[in-house]
This record gives sequence, C-alpha cells and structure tokens, in this order.
Amino acid sequence: MKLLRERGVLIAIAMWIVCSAAVFPLSGGTLPFNRPALTKASVAIQVLNPLITLAALLLLMLLIYGLTKRRTIPDMAARAPSLAIARTETIALWIYGGAVMIFGRVLGQKLFGEGIGLHLNGSLFGATRVQSPGEVWTWAIFNFLLFALVPYFVFRARGYSREALNLKSTNVRNDALVIIVVLTILCALDLLGPNLSRLPAHEIPAGAAISFVVHLLGTGLPVMIFIYAILMPRYMRLAGSATTSVLLGGASYATLHLFEYWTVYDSVPHGILSVIFVYLTFVPPGLVKSFLTLRTGNAWVHLWGFHVISPHVTADTGLIIRDFGIR
Repeated sequence: MKLLRERGVLIAIAMWIVCSAAVFPLSGGTLPFNRPALTKASVAIQVLNPLITLAALLLLMLLIYGLTKRRTIPDMAARAPSLAIARTETIALWIYGGAVMIFGRVLGQKLFGEGIGLHLNGSLFGATRVQSPGEVWTWAIFNFLLFALVPYFVFRARGYSREALNLKSTNVRNDALVIIVVLTILCALDLLGPNLSRLPAHEIPAGAAISFVVHLLGTGLPVMIFIYAILMPRYMRLAGSATTSVLLGGASYATLHLFEYWTVYDSVPHGILSVIFVYLTFVPPGLVKSFLTLRTGNAWVHLWGFHVISPHVTADTGLIIRDFGIR
C-alpha cells in the first residue's frame, strides 16, 4: 500500500513498536497506574488493548473515507496563514497549552489533591475516588476557559473567520451523514461495556444531561478548538501532507492528556511508562478525530460523532450520577 511507504507512517509504526516493547523491561511485570477497570489485566493485555483499538479505528477511518469520497474535500492548508506565521502561531499555542496543563496540574493538586486533566477521574478506566460536584464544575470551567474560550477569541481577534477555524460546514448534508453513521457505530460498541443500560432508569435523564454539559465544556470544546479548529489547518500548511497532519493531530490529542488522573510521574521509569501509555491510549482516537476533521473541514463533526456523546454520555453518565449523588 502507498500509505505504508510514507515516512511519517513508518516512523509512527516504529515508535509504536519501540514503545510497546519498552513497557516490559520498564514495568518489571507491574504497571504503576491505578486503573480499576484493568486491575486484573496483565501487562501484555494492557499493551495489546490499544493495538486492538487502533485496528478497529483504522477500519472506521476506511468507512469515513467511503462516506466522504464523493464530496469536495476542503483545502485546509488554504485556511492557514503563511508558512512563517503558521509556524509561529503553532509554537506559541503549544507554549500556552503546556503552561495551562502545568498550571492545571498544580492548581488541581492544591485544591483537590489531584491535577486537572482532560478527563475526569473515572473516565475510561474506572474511578479511584469520588469527586464533589464543585470539583467537577471547576474541572469543566477551567478547561473550557483556558483551552477553548481564550484561544478561540484570540484567533478570532487575529482575523480568522469561523471557516478558517474549521467551524463552518461546507457540506451540511454529508457532515450530518458522517456524524450519524459514526455515532451509531460507536454507541453500539459502547453498549458492549459499562453503559447507560446498566443504570437505574430514573437516574439516567439527569445524569446524562449533566454528563453531556460537563464533558462538552470540560473536554469536547477544549479539544475541538485547541487542536481541530486551530492546529489542524496549521499542520496542513507546515507539513503539506494530509497523512502527516492526521498523525500530528493524533499525537496532539494524546499530548493534551499527559496529566491524566492515572498517570504517575514520581520516578523516571514511571514517568516514561505514563507517557507511553498516554500515547498508546489516545493516539488512535486522536487519529480518527483528525481524519474526520480533514475529510470534512468541519471540527464539529468529530465533536458530535466521536467525543461528547460517545463515550462521555454513553459510558460516563454513571460516573456523573455517582459524583453528583443523583438518586
């Protein structure tokens, strides 16, 4: 396949293999993470799971390609400024983003004993503690303000239109089709694990509504604005390659999750393992979100198709019901 001959893809494959192999000598057979959902899983299984997820999501990307094959694919590079400005803006945004991540880590530990990341405690891998509603809303508002609202208004003030920020559809009908198909598939898969159907029926409406709003503010809009509205057009300008841009988008999505509630940075081996598992875990969904944005030119498609509803309503409503004490 032509794709497998691209340098970026070969580098990504090599890095995946090296990182996966490095887990075993670094871990000594035991991982330092507190991830309740994986308590009984061996190190080998925890290394294999992301690979299985990657394979499944690559098939989803093939489906997305088929759904968008007949539409005119927007020229995303044309939405970015000149090469020099795009480079400066990208570097500046990442310096800002890194500062916000560190600030969130320190602030969260001071206020709640746990840093503020892009996922609530319990999302994806099971809860290690109960969070107060105040902590949940602090998390959501912090991420919304600093990762979404501030970057959005700064770049709007710099003269970029909503279309230049991938926030305006150029083909509403096809965008809607992609959202419906992707969301239907992912919701069906969510039903195979812990999900809404296992919750008391009378708790679901309130829990699902709060989960939708909280996760829209706390992770959906921050990821959409920071990466898929602002960075993706600049990656296309800088890389000049759709494949490389998708890979950069996937890596960027993982980078924003370096301070997850389960990551451990109390030693060099633990820190390396944390980084490895963050990238193994979050690059695959990041690739899909990047591909959705690239094929549609519309960052809203990934938000509704593969983020705020699936998995954060279908899988995380139980977490919100518990934290908010809904009965």
